[in-house]
Formats: sequence, structure tokens, C-alpha cells
Amino acid sequence: MIITLMIVVFVLGYMAIALEHPIKVDKAASALLIGGICWVLFAFTGINHHDLTHEIQHHIVDIAEILFFLLAAMTIVELIDAHEGFAIITDKITTNKKVALMWILCTITFFFSAALDNLTTAIVMAALLSKLIKDKEDLWMFAGMVILSANAGGAWSPIGDITTIMLWIGGQVTASNIITSVFIPSLVCALVPLIYLSFRLKGSVTRPEKTEIKEHNIDPTTPFERNLVFYMGVGGLLFVPIFKTVTHLPPYVGMLLSLGVLWLVTEIIHRSKNHEQKSQLSVIGVLKKVDTTTIFFFLGILLAVAALQSAGQLDIVAIYLSNTFNGETSDGIYIINMIIGLLSSIVDNVPLVAGAMGMYPIAETSYYATDGMFWEFLAYCAGTGGSVLIIGSAAGVAVMGILKIDFIWYLKNISLLALMGYLAGAATYILMQ
Repeated sequence: MIITLMIVVFVLGYMAIALEHPIKVDKAASALLIGGICWVLFAFTGINHHDLTHEIQHHIVDIAEILFFLLAAMTIVELIDAHEGFAIITDKITTNKKVALMWILCTITFFFSAALDNLTTAIVMAALLSKLIKDKEDLWMFAGMVILSANAGGAWSPIGDITTIMLWIGGQVTASNIITSVFIPSLVCALVPLIYLSFRLKGSVTRPEKTEIKEHNIDPTTPFERNLVFYMGVGGLLFVPIFKTVTHLPPYVGMLLSLGVLWLVTEIIHRSKNHEQKSQLSVIGVLKKVDTTTIFFFLGILLAVAALQSAGQLDIVAIYLSNTFNGETSDGIYIINMIIGLLSSIVDNVPLVAGAMGMYPIAETSYYATDGMFWEFLAYCAGTGGSVLIIGSAAGVAVMGILKIDFIWYLKNISLLALMGYLAGAATYILMQ
């Protein structure tokens, strides 16, 4: 009875997360609620106190690694943004031609998201788009392609998407293998809709008037400071996979180390400035801008999935999928992962991947071993499948909120392009095996 109730709570909570905007309840609140309730219910299943403590402590260590990693990474990115570091790249974009501009922006987004993560990149690019494009229809079309490119770019990098971060930290994939195995399918996923649009887009975009653009009256940083923080920040993010490979320490240690170094440097270069200027450019000031609600959302959803795993429901789902689609064969793995990918367009990919990690333990050999085909293809499908609907990915939801994109408009104009890219990339991965 209690096990069934846990599932009901999870499903209802999930619906609340998916309907965040209509019901006007932040998804973080729903996630924390279902995470807490699921563990309370699990405590009444008859499990003894010692085993209960062991179960939650086991899961909380894994969850904490992900959250510490994310918090440090998000702080670094916010610090770069506070110093207007991204202007180093965006200021070089001068063309107004639609096709050329689309290729430039999508290329930047694709590779940025691999280094910075797709959510952050989407937010940065959305802010940029509003400075480059005036017409709403053009703005939304470019924004839709940015979402596709951000999700595709994040899928092949160990730090590009929360799902790949989870798989990397969990030991399901290694940094070098995820890059070499998923890069080409992800590139195809981004290129197919881009090439298709290149034959349809014509003319030039109209840029907003200077008076319409919010400009800073006083530049908060010098060019030297801007360059230093940008290159050190991006270098620090790219350093993490190397750090893990050399030291074999968890990735969050490398990310915290990168943040610590950047924190020290910014304290030194701003030590002579007044309190107001320093507060805007220091890590302490930047921490106020970090999206902590996202951290709480991941905490809640990962706790809920962990409770279901401990209660055994995920094992039941895993057995059902494996028996239905023969999960011990390559064809079965392709089908299971593509289903997960399409489901991630309806619901968030984080709990889907967390669920898959709970359902299928890492094996020493076979498709489920570290760097096994199941995990590689899961990284691709979960990362890119969310683009099919604008609510299917964190990047999509963020851009939707910033640029006020209509759900139905995205469905009519972008969803088919996203599906084309998703299927083309999946086919590419399968052909590469």
C-alpha cells in the first residue's frame, strides 16, 4: 500500500512540475515536497532504523557531489557574466544576414554549452539575441535554434548537461569516451535542422535601436579584468575533466578548486575598489545571482528518485523494459533509450536519467559497463530529446521565460526541426556502432 502511495505521490508531484506555469507553483517547491514525502513514506514500509539511515546516507553522498559541482560551476559562470566576459565573443558578431547569423550563433551555442553547460549558455544567448534581433518572429526562430544547439552541445560533454554530469560523476561514462562517442551524433543533431533552415531563411534581421538597448553607463571592469576572468573561468571549467583523469578525485573537488582560484584572483584585482563596485564583482556578490532554485529542484527530484530506488520500484520498471524490448541486445537498448529521449521532451530529463541509473546498475562487462553502449546512447537521447518540446529541457524553459516564447508557436515551428535532428543523430550513433 505504502509503495503504491509513493508512486502516486511521485506522479502527482511530477505533474505539478510539468504544469509549473499554469498552477503558478515553482517546480523546486514541488520537487522538494515529493522528495521529502517519498522518504517519509519509505520510513513506514517496515524497514529498520539502521537500514533506513544507511540507505539515505548512501544516496545523499551521490546527490551532494552533483549539487556541489553545479553550485561551483554556476558561480564561475555568473562571475564571468558579472565581468561582462562573454562580450569578448559577442561583440565580434557584426553580420545581419539571417543565414550567416544563424550559423554563427548556433556554432557558438553548440561549443559554449559543452564548456559552460546548456542552461547557462541558453541564458547568455537569449540575452544576446534580444540585443541583435528586433522582430519577434525572427527572435523566436533564432531562440528555438539556440535551444536545439545548446542541448545538442551539452550532450557530448561531461560538464555540458546535468544528465551527462550525473553519468560522469556516477561512473557510468568517462570524460574522454563521452566526447569521442557522442560528439558526432550530437553534431548531426544540431546540423540537420540548421541546414534545413538555411534553405528557408532569407534576408536580414533588423537590430534594435541603440536607445532600445539597455547600456551600462559605467563599465564595471577594465578590458584586462574582463579578459582575465573570462579566460580563467572557462579554463577552470575545462580543467575539471583533466583534473579527474590525473588525480582520480571526484569532479566536484576540481570544480571547487577552480572556483577557489578564481575567487582569490578576483579578490586581489578588485581589492582597491570601493565597496559598491567590489560587491558587484566579487564571488560573495555574485552568489546572490546564482540560480539556487535550480539547485533545490535537483535536490528534491534526486531525493525522490533515490527513495523509489531504495523501495525497489525502479527495479520493477527496469525488468519490465528489459523483458519487453530485450534490454540485453543492442536493438533493445536503442529502443529503450530513444523512448527515454522522447519522454524527456514531456518531462524533465534529470529524473529520467536518475531513474535509469537506479534501474540499471553498472556491470563489469556488457552494454551496462562503464562506457557501455547503454550509457553512451542514454547521454545522447536524454540530452537532445528534450528539445522536441520547449518545456522538455532546462534550456528551453529558461529561454521561454526570458523571451516569452509561446508553447504552441514552438510546437508549430521548432518541434519538427528538433525531432528531425534527434532522429538523425540517433541514426548516426547506431550506424557508428
